[in-house]
Amino acid sequence: MNNRPLASDSAPTRIALGCMGMSGAYGKTDDAQSIAVIHAAIERGVRFLDTGDFYGSGHNELLIGTAIAGRRDQVQLSVKFGMLRGPDNSVGGIDTRPAAVKNFLTYSLVRLGTDHVDVYRPARLDPAVPIEETIGALADLVKAGYVRSIGLSEVGPETIRRAAQVHPIADLQIEYSLASRDPEDAIFPVLAELGIGATLYGVLSRGLLSASQIGAGDARAHLPRFSGANGEANAKLVAGLQDLATRWGITPSQLAIGWVLGKQPQFVPTLGMRTIQQLDEALTAKPLTAEQFAQIEAIAPRGSIAGTRYPAAHMTSLDSERR
Repeated sequence: MNNRPLASDSAPTRIALGCMGMSGAYGKTDDAQSIAVIHAAIERGVRFLDTGDFYGSGHNELLIGTAIAGRRDQVQLSVKFGMLRGPDNSVGGIDTRPAAVKNFLTYSLVRLGTDHVDVYRPARLDPAVPIEETIGALADLVKAGYVRSIGLSEVGPETIRRAAQVHPIADLQIEYSLASRDPEDAIFPVLAELGIGATLYGVLSRGLLSASQIGAGDARAHLPRFSGANGEANAKLVAGLQDLATRWGITPSQLAIGWVLGKQPQFVPTLGMRTIQQLDEALTAKPLTAEQFAQIEAIAPRGSIAGTRYPAAHMTSLDSERR
């Protein structure tokens, strides 16, 4: 059984475009520039666009809907749902009840200007709703033609198995980078066993590995890996990786992307590129060699990055982090 999204099988490029950063998560954005990036990505062969109905409280879907007007047949749309937001942008939990699933999709279709979503997935596991009920509702939407494939996000092996017993799962979205390697232990083996693909986000560890600058309104300033003693320790480690990249004639971003391309060639890196320069930089990244992997391991072995990828409260809520 092979239920991988087409992004990993037949697209001209193996990289997907994650659109969250186009709706203010990392500071001020420009819609015209974001649309230009989406158009350029499509022209360069990117076929998989990832969004969430809660990104910018609907703004991201509206943006994508505008960008893909007249180009819908050239892209696959991956949409996460279920996160609840208040008008002050506060997070109010998650809701993946069957009735809520169908309600969320209805509004997404309107915002995106389409009659179907290619991969639809709950953003997180809802502790109040058995995964079987959520997947059952998604299966109904597949039968009705509103959803092409079912995906998952940030869930662990047991949940993946339970979900797959209800309906074939196309894709798991999970964070993975040289700074976040835990999926190698139990999650990737289950995906291989069940023939499930993966879209890998956080490849640059939210810009940590590319030494991205954090400005006003940037949510990353509050993440454990960017602040305090963790931030200082990680900056020194990343400087060592930058030196390697310089010696190899590539950018720090290309080093991080090449690491993932080489480690997990069967999966699809999903990158939040907000400028055409970033897009072209990512698309020219190459899988690293065994010798390059060894040199990186000497500087940044597994576990060397200080701090967790999310704040403690968020980490404890992630099904993918349960041991």
